[in-house]
Amino acid sequence: MSRQFHAIMDRYIPYDMEVMDSVLYNQLSNRFIYPDFLCVEVVNSNDSVICGNPKFNGESGLDSFSFNINPDEGIYYKAYMTPLTRHILSQMFGIIITVFLLMVAFSLAFWYLFRTVSRLRTIEEMKDDFVSNMTHELKTPIAIAYSANDALLNYDTTNDPDKKTKYLTIANKQLKRLGELVENILAMSMERRKTMKLRPEDIQLREFVEEIAAAQRMRGDKDITINVNIPENTTIEADRAHLANVLNNLIDNAIKYSRDSVEITVTGDSHDLSVRDNGIGIPSKSIPYLFNKFYRVPHGNRQDVRGYGIGLYYVKSILDKMGWDIDAKSTEGESSVFTIKFSKDEQ
Repeated sequence: MSRQFHAIMDRYIPYDMEVMDSVLYNQLSNRFIYPDFLCVEVVNSNDSVICGNPKFNGESGLDSFSFNINPDEGIYYKAYMTPLTRHILSQMFGIIITVFLLMVAFSLAFWYLFRTVSRLRTIEEMKDDFVSNMTHELKTPIAIAYSANDALLNYDTTNDPDKKTKYLTIANKQLKRLGELVENILAMSMERRKTMKLRPEDIQLREFVEEIAAAQRMRGDKDITINVNIPENTTIEADRAHLANVLNNLIDNAIKYSRDSVEITVTGDSHDLSVRDNGIGIPSKSIPYLFNKFYRVPHGNRQDVRGYGIGLYYVKSILDKMGWDIDAKSTEGESSVFTIKFSKDEQ
């Protein structure tokens, strides 16, 4: 019907573009669409302007659409308006914000989950490493006590009371050390709570080191020579159990990372105590990291030596708690020396 009216009346009644602009604007407003610019022109099928709109100056970048109003004459209304991107974005603003907040929430949840899983994995690894390390520490006194008992069983000691007493004394001391290691397990748990207490006492250094050296010589897995060069009557104040663990750890490492014949020299006085070996040495690039937790020196052909990188970390932690210091020097392929300084001020 509208097309019939246009076919008849367009010849007599001129086009009013203001009315068409108003009608189109009202129709868009009813749909909550409010373009910044809007105008209507009358064009033919060749897109030539029949009735222009004074508001339109040929602006580019506008959206346009046409509506046929007189098919017989090929006449169209052609509307121009600003793109509706801003309108669409404003209508979708709530959805966009909601999606963004959900993405942030999911990202935070994923990060928290990843962090929690990583922490649990680290705790599990630390637990496994601690158990493995303590198992290794327990094996040494067990092996020494076993060797002493084996000597008592397989050799004639009835006619040699001194040897019998010697072996029994060694076995007894190693069993005592086992008890100290059990105490250390509890001490490590206490250390995590920052409540570990040291029990310092006066120690005759030469006698103390000789006892440890005698026990280590009996391991029997290698040809072991341990020389002790400490003046008589040298006295230091330290926690006996922890110092024994520190020294046993250093000597144990010297034995592990050495060839079939081991020669260790322990030298000390009232200022410092050093453990020197003739082992395979340590690469210079690894020395700054020796006392880091879980760090193991890559030795290439010595990967058969088991360890978990906790021993030297324990040594450093205990010496720090005592107020002492330790440093390491090494020549790769020849020897290593670890020096405990009984005061951090000493160089």
